[in-house]
Amino acid sequence: MKKMSRNVLLQMEEEEDDDDGDIGDVPASRPFLTPHTHLPSSLVLENLGQTIISDLGSLESQQDFRTPEFEEFNGKSDSLFFNDGQRRIDFVLVYEDESRKETNKKGTNEKQRRKRQAYESNLICHGLQLEATRSVLDDKRVFVKVHAPWEVLCTYAELMHIKLPLKPNDLKNRSSAFGTLNWFTKVLSVDESIIKPEQEFFTAPFEKNRMNDFYIVDRDAFFNPATRSRIVYFILSRVKYQVINSVSKFGINRLVNSGIYKAAFPLHDCKFRRQSEDPSCPNERYLLYREWAHPRSIYKKQPLDLIRKYYGEKIGIYFAWLGYYTQMLLLAAVVGVACFLYGYLNQDNCTWSKEVCHPDIGGKIIMCPQCDKHCPFWKLNITCESSKKLCIFDSFGTLIFAVFMGVWVTLFLEFWKRRQAELEYEWDTVELQQEEQARPEYEARCTHIVINEITQEEERIPFTAWGKCLRITLCASAVFFWILLIIASVIGIIVYRLSVFIVFSTQLKNLNGTDPIQKYLTPQTATSITASIISFIIIMILNTIYERVAIMITNFELPRTQTDYENSLTMKMFLFQFVNYYSSCFYIAFFKGKFVGYPGDPVYWLGKYRNEECDPGGCLLELTTQLTIIMGGKAIWNNIQEVLLPWIMNLIGRFHRVSGSEKITPRWEQDYHLQPMGKLGLFYEYLEMIIQFGFVTLFVASFPLAPLLALVNNILEIRVDAWKLTTQFRRLVPEKAQDIGAWQPIMQGIAILAVVTNAMIIAFTSDMIPRLVYYWSFSVPPYGNHTSYTMDGYINNTLSIFKVADFKNKSKGNPYSEQGNHTTCRYRDFRYPPGHPQEYKHNIYYWHVIAAKLAFIIVMEHLIYSVKFFISYAIPDVSKRTKSKIQREKYLTQKLLRENHLKDMTKNMGVIAERMIEAVDNNLRPKLE
Repeated sequence: MKKMSRNVLLQMEEEEDDDDGDIGDVPASRPFLTPHTHLPSSLVLENLGQTIISDLGSLESQQDFRTPEFEEFNGKSDSLFFNDGQRRIDFVLVYEDESRKETNKKGTNEKQRRKRQAYESNLICHGLQLEATRSVLDDKRVFVKVHAPWEVLCTYAELMHIKLPLKPNDLKNRSSAFGTLNWFTKVLSVDESIIKPEQEFFTAPFEKNRMNDFYIVDRDAFFNPATRSRIVYFILSRVKYQVINSVSKFGINRLVNSGIYKAAFPLHDCKFRRQSEDPSCPNERYLLYREWAHPRSIYKKQPLDLIRKYYGEKIGIYFAWLGYYTQMLLLAAVVGVACFLYGYLNQDNCTWSKEVCHPDIGGKIIMCPQCDKHCPFWKLNITCESSKKLCIFDSFGTLIFAVFMGVWVTLFLEFWKRRQAELEYEWDTVELQQEEQARPEYEARCTHIVINEITQEEERIPFTAWGKCLRITLCASAVFFWILLIIASVIGIIVYRLSVFIVFSTQLKNLNGTDPIQKYLTPQTATSITASIISFIIIMILNTIYERVAIMITNFELPRTQTDYENSLTMKMFLFQFVNYYSSCFYIAFFKGKFVGYPGDPVYWLGKYRNEECDPGGCLLELTTQLTIIMGGKAIWNNIQEVLLPWIMNLIGRFHRVSGSEKITPRWEQDYHLQPMGKLGLFYEYLEMIIQFGFVTLFVASFPLAPLLALVNNILEIRVDAWKLTTQFRRLVPEKAQDIGAWQPIMQGIAILAVVTNAMIIAFTSDMIPRLVYYWSFSVPPYGNHTSYTMDGYINNTLSIFKVADFKNKSKGNPYSEQGNHTTCRYRDFRYPPGHPQEYKHNIYYWHVIAAKLAFIIVMEHLIYSVKFFISYAIPDVSKRTKSKIQREKYLTQKLLRENHLKDMTKNMGVIAERMIEAVDNNLRPKLE
């Protein structure tokens, strides 16, 4: 191996760096951050950091680099091996040959070529084997196939603490308690003759010096393809390729971002529509498409073990969570539909709606104008249709459903913890946090040396305590600024509502012969629908901008591990999305129509716009409309992004390649033309579902059909995501994951908040409490005139009277809209009438209602929280069966390793004893002679 001279190193330092950003930089004088507990692994990682300096070779001539050999494509389109048919392709790097590019930037092309050659030379120095093949369709494009030999796999498996099989698992699975339903579950399950169950093993972190302890039947199969790709990617992410001003550049991600490589990805094992011609290929992609992603499998359970084996634990845990969430939604959807049907079937018995629609009651009640100067007086019965719809959602069934959902969300979270614990055991991620390595971007910044308080050894950190505080402050300020920006947009929507309501009130009253339109399209309805659509558009625009900002902030924060990085980004994104998606709903539910004053003394927003009022039936129907538009629009938009865009991009790519379609293309070239999935692709899938989870739980009291819509969406979402992964995207680099990360505490926080929001929606947004107070207190003496409890007279009792002569000057000139001259009008509030000693002050009905609302919130919250805490206490996070399995595996694993160690020691001691006896015999024999 050629050594690098000092002159070459200086030449490199004088080169101009044309890369973007500083992620991927590391001082050349030191290695990457290395672990302190495992000396052999530390030495390996240290060598990984230092090779670029010691082994790069001269940059002046290509012959000083160790370059991959070029081989012609052998015509085997399904082959997953080098041309020799023995070495498996673990990763593929793609670049365009600079010598064949038609461009005038010769200097730039030469720099890129030298960086790539240095990088590939260092990959070879680290033991990886490379083979290059030119594209069949475009001879400028070159595919570099990467293979990790056995020794490299073993070395880095120990470094990465990868758990590998020790012996087959001999623990017996307990039979199901629902044996009589096996025929039903068999229909829903994947056929085991097609996708065979994975054999279970006892596992332990791999150690080279204990290789004989591990269950190695076949070296080629000991590391499965997903593990091989993960190990190779670990190396690719840390190998250096350039030194500039004593700072080394490293990592395949930086090379791809700067355009030196066009792509880097592991291979799919076959085409998704047909099986591979190679008899050794497991055809896992084909099986996943047939039994998981195909529409005909929509009713079947997901093959989670195969998903985990092919894509890694991170993808597997996402689909396990999404499937479990969808199963639990089935129960919520059934109860929600039952509550909706209860309201629908009983809407004809809704007394207060009948009074609104009655021509002698609602038709004769003249309502006060809802804005100044331009709004007319109006009859109550124009809200007849909306009051009928409101009866469906604002019923006693809604109260029952809100209480049920408070319990349902707790059951879902607690049972998911148990399911997650089972998957941790089955997928060997119980002690994952102890295994996870630092991100290369973090390692590159570790320039400060401190003493570890536990080990009392030196370790490197990226910044001091003061620097960490400064970064946290700047990141928090940036997030806070963007939240303020969302609040400003919400204020803008409110101003739009206030101003456009005047326009709709003026225009709709001037239309002739439009009674059918006015019957269904009131100014309130028109304002609500248009404002909801505009709000949705603003939400999507702000989402697109903030996604990039959140990534920049998290990169600046510099979390240590990939899990820390994703959790930090998750909290930032969700905090933003929470305000972005839910702020308009919170405004309608808890602020609109609550601070409006009364016609003679209205409250103005920003001193100019008169505050919005709710319909006489409340704002609940408007909240339902807002939820429907945002949930429906979001689902449609996401499906367009997730399905149509990748499909169209791949279709365009196939159209451009049609001229060479008659040629046989290799597996790596077929995969290259698929769409790449970003590192945060799965993050957006989680975010989409958690936002939906918030809609299903936070505002479910206003829309009991939300779980049904979510259920239908999720059934399609699972198969759409599966179809997308197996057919439209390159294979992802497999990653380990112990759980769903920061999304778990986020869901727990939403569950706690949902109890409060639903209680407040029922208390303050719906009219359920005022109706109950009227029925039990104000319909009979001493406050009412009826002899028995009834809802008759509710509308007249809950609409206060205002004297038109008491209007202030700016609203005095309102037209009467051909209703004749009236001396009084009605408005939605509980106040004393004009002429009363306390005219326009809140009456006793108001204080009864307020007291009832507060009492209801306290009782409902305490009741549901008590049930939630009891359920959380009664259901352990880890089942007794899973705990026994974990403890049993630990015991057997330790016993096996200890026994093997004792056998080795006994064997070694026996050899030593034999040698000592032989030496003594040799010494004593001459004396005896």
